[in-house]
Amino acid sequence: MIGISDIEAAARLIEGHVVRTPTVPSPGLSELLGAPVTAKLELLQRTGSFKARGAAAKLLSLTEAERAAGVVAVSGGNHGIALAVMAAALDVKATVVMPRTAPARSLALVAESGASVRLTDGMASAFELLPRLRDEGLTLVHPFDDPVVIAGQGTVGLELAEDADDVTDVIVSIGGGGLIAGVAAALRARRPGVRVWGVETAGAQAMSEAVAAGGPLPVAVSSIVTTLSAPSVSRLTYDHAAALVEEVLVVPDREAVRGSLEFAEHAKVWAEPAAGCLLPAARQVLERVGAGARIGLVVCGGNVTHQEISEWTARFGLD
Repeated sequence: MIGISDIEAAARLIEGHVVRTPTVPSPGLSELLGAPVTAKLELLQRTGSFKARGAAAKLLSLTEAERAAGVVAVSGGNHGIALAVMAAALDVKATVVMPRTAPARSLALVAESGASVRLTDGMASAFELLPRLRDEGLTLVHPFDDPVVIAGQGTVGLELAEDADDVTDVIVSIGGGGLIAGVAAALRARRPGVRVWGVETAGAQAMSEAVAAGGPLPVAVSSIVTTLSAPSVSRLTYDHAAALVEEVLVVPDREAVRGSLEFAEHAKVWAEPAAGCLLPAARQVLERVGAGARIGLVVCGGNVTHQEISEWTARFGLD
């Protein structure tokens, strides 16, 4: 299990390389949900998501030989962007394996950052390519199954604990579980009374299915939210969620897109559906815990185009 000392060490390591993002009360979301809401705006992080933290922590922890050989990652979008950008900043050669279904903007940003892009038919086949690339000497920067990466993501929770000491319930999106593992570990140490809730979209239910089964297992991926679409969680992230998370909620893609529109209208921020799903989840949390709840939202990223939002809005009849 990741401890607070690991997260504090990661915070010292990445200081100056990433942004300490704002943690702000949102009057608009508070009115929308009928309860006080504080938002941790990781969409204002370098590369547009929290992923820059874990990528920076891993890259800065490499030996000189590992830096010289280069790194490899699998990503549906945000992890690849973060690794490519941070690797370029730190002069480390990077290869990113991505599914062809990844957002076009994400593919372009990875390539523009100077990383080598390898395309596969899906996330499962992307992960299957990793052993061969590692055999070539590249160091894997896993999006979530790495204690250094999790500790880096945990710095989000460290900052949230320092900047929002009145929240009672924090909601975190889950793909492979690295963010919620780190945030929950930080909050358990710094704010032990705070409840941490996870949220996934239907068709990207790796953690909720793992919880139901008592451990990680492969899952079928069909959600439009590719940045949450891990083919399974890891034992490491599962163990953290099982020990530290109240419940993993699941919301439909349609409601995640509606949440993105609500973030734009009520919070004045441009959030991708991986963050949009926080709002329908918050409604479920409020139903469960009742009066007196003060909601904290980790707004994980904003890497989505106007065209994508427009297409999903039309598809789901949200005009």
